[in-house]
Amino acid sequence: MSKQWVLTSNKNQVTTVTMNRPEALNALSEALRQELIEIFTDLATDPKTDVVILTGTGRAFTVGLDLKELSDDDPGKAVTSTDLTDAMVNLNKPIIGAINGFAITGGFEIALMSDFLIAGPEAKFADTHTRVGIVPGWGLSQKLPRLIGLYRAKELSLTGNFLDADTAYAWGLVNRVVDNDELLPLCQSLGEDIASTDAVTRKTMRQIIDQGWSTTLEAGLAIEKEANRAHADAELRAEGVADKREQVRKRGQSQSDD
Repeated sequence: MSKQWVLTSNKNQVTTVTMNRPEALNALSEALRQELIEIFTDLATDPKTDVVILTGTGRAFTVGLDLKELSDDDPGKAVTSTDLTDAMVNLNKPIIGAINGFAITGGFEIALMSDFLIAGPEAKFADTHTRVGIVPGWGLSQKLPRLIGLYRAKELSLTGNFLDADTAYAWGLVNRVVDNDELLPLCQSLGEDIASTDAVTRKTMRQIIDQGWSTTLEAGLAIEKEANRAHADAELRAEGVADKREQVRKRGQSQSDD
């Protein structure tokens, strides 16, 4: 599944997706984005993948859209394209962001599409949309305030300043900061922990957490209650089918004995 600009590896139901343009700080060229889209689309139906780790090679996670490429292209089309975000959302499997270095502007937005982030000590985040004259199109302006608070998000987005790994941890943006040699092993371990859980329940939990996060507490509680009822009904139906199958098996065994 690995391609020219994106590498993949799989172990114990966890697939690591690595952006691989280190000489360009993993800038999201059209070719790299297309490879990411194809890989995430394939992983959505890959039976060997329950969890994805997303990371980058070298000094950067990704610094966002390739501005050199955009200068010779149609920037409006490239910036507003939702193909990559759609592919990541439609993956419908947990994504762990392993932030190994710079996550800037569009790269920051890609990081925020993960379910949670683990950072290396050199991880740095920045929203430079106001410096390059582009309005976010991949969700940063709405997700970031909900994650770190309105005032902190405004500070980052209005100044374009960098946020280091330790401050990102203190602000609740990343779950942990670990040494470089521990980053991918820890993410792999967490991925395997996730993959070891019940798949149906895991999918439902992820969905209701995301749905509730974007609404009020009251509405979120209603979402949870409905999911609880639906899940319990499904379990009862599954148990009923299992019971019937067992009865058929026993009847067949009894007839063969006769």
